Amino acid sequence: MAGYNTILTIRRLEEECSKLGFMMCHSKHGHGSRDFGDVVALKPKDADSLPIYARDAELFCGSLEELDRWLQGVSWARKYDQMLRLSNDTKRKRKEQDERNRALLSTLAKMN
Repeated sequence: MAGYNTILTIRRLEEECSKLGFMMCHSKHGHGSRDFGDVVALKPKDADSLPIYARDAELFCGSLEELDRWLQGVSWARKYDQMLRLSNDTKRKRKEQDERNRALLSTLAKMN
């Protein structure tokens, strides 16, 4: 059984995942547990999040501790890109919308 600190950790990780466009889920490829704990996976949280990936793509699979470190790396990379002025939230949102538009046009072209 999980202790309250584990519950708080899971809630914090879920919030951080959501901010970055992910949702935690059961892994299709992991076996549910490892020697050091349960396995979780990340996938895009909804149809609008991370449009470059398929909706069922597992972008991460590992323990809660590994997830925490992985999310720190994603956050660090985004902050570093912002410091270099390579990217920012506005540019990212624009490029994500461009990808949604491209996918929509592709779908419409297949219908004709």
